[in-house]
Amino acid sequence: MGIVHPQHILKKGGALPGDLLVLTKPLGVGLITTAAKGDVAAPEHVQEAVVSMKRLNRDAARVMQQVEAHAVTDITGFGLLGHGYEMAEKGGVRLRFFTNRLPFVAGARDYAEQWLFPAGSCNNQRFYEKHISFGDGVPEEMRMLLFTPETSGGLLAAISPLALPKLSELCAARQVSYWVIGEVLPEGGIEVVGS
Repeated sequence: MGIVHPQHILKKGGALPGDLLVLTKPLGVGLITTAAKGDVAAPEHVQEAVVSMKRLNRDAARVMQQVEAHAVTDITGFGLLGHGYEMAEKGGVRLRFFTNRLPFVAGARDYAEQWLFPAGSCNNQRFYEKHISFGDGVPEEMRMLLFTPETSGGLLAAISPLALPKLSELCAARQVSYWVIGEVLPEGGIEVVGS
């Protein structure tokens, strides 16, 4: 398939308590594509989703190498919570996501409120929900949205807070978007809170 230098490998395991969780693409593309298949997605929402899907993770991955991210995974078929759990499990840590910091493509939250989820959302929920705890203020549609598979999603990375200025500088230079969406704690599993 390809080759990679041993010093440039980014792994899922290795996140450390105190790390920040960074996401490089907005969520919700999987829900937009499902709405589009049902002919209920607005053209402007589909267009934004297509732009997101066409954006490669190459530059984001190079940034994560330069800031020496402790752990990295892409967000695809298992959704944010499934892939996040893999990162937590491999590192023996707990990930806490803040819903008020999560980025979404336009329309995703509207379609979530209409409950237009693909079957993969329910499959992911059944498989991963035993590892996830939700705060009381997290509505059911938000929970399902975070279980929803993504198509060509971004990278989720655990980085030291000290690396944030360098990350910001490198992302600006490479035109890579990023959002700080959570933090790494001791213990295991995933925690989703409203703020």
